[in-house]
Amino acid sequence: MSKNIEIEFKNMITKDEFSTLRKFLGINEQDFTEQVNHYFDTPEFSLKSHASALRIRRKNESFEMTLKQPHPEGLLETTENLTESEAQQVLKKGKIPFEQIKKAIEELGVNPDNLQYFGSLSTTRAEKNYLNGLAVLDHSRYLKKEDFEIEYEAGNREEGETIFLNLLKQLNIPVRKTENKIKRFYNEKYRQQKE
Repeated sequence: MSKNIEIEFKNMITKDEFSTLRKFLGINEQDFTEQVNHYFDTPEFSLKSHASALRIRRKNESFEMTLKQPHPEGLLETTENLTESEAQQVLKKGKIPFEQIKKAIEELGVNPDNLQYFGSLSTTRAEKNYLNGLAVLDHSRYLKKEDFEIEYEAGNREEGETIFLNLLKQLNIPVRKTENKIKRFYNEKYRQQKE
C-alpha cells in the first residue's frame, strides 16, 4: 500500500489547444498510452458527497485500486496493487479486498458493502517533464462523451501554480474551472440517471 499527497493543477482545453500543447511540449503520437479507470460508489453517491472517490486503474496490463480523499495540500491517495483476477472480482462483486481502504471508507460513514461499479473512463495520456514538474495531456472518453485537459503535477503548490498559469498564458489558453475526471464522470452519470 502507498499513500501520497497529490499536488496538481488542471485545465480543460479544446481539441485545438490540445494540439498546440502537444507541439509546444514536444509530445509525439508514440508518447501516448491508454489507461482505463473503473469507478465505484453507492447508489446514493455517498463517496462523492464526501468529495472522495474509489477507482481501479488499468494501465499497461497492471491494476491498482485508489481511494482519493480531500487533504489540505491537495488529495490524499491510498493505493493498493491488484492482480488482474483480483481486479475482475472487484468489478463483478464490488467487494474491496484491502482492509486499509475499507477502513478509510468506513471512517467516512460509508458502508463498503454498498459500493457498486458505476462504469469506466478511458484516457489516452502523455506525460512530459516540464520545468520542475510533470505536464500531462489527457484525451478522455466516458458515457458517450469526450474531453481534453492538461494537468501539471508539482512538488510545491506555489511554484507549481505559477508555472502552470504561465504555461497557459504563454499559449493563450484561458483558465477554465476544471473538475477532476472522477467528478466529471460522476456528474455525467448523475445527469444521465435523472433523464
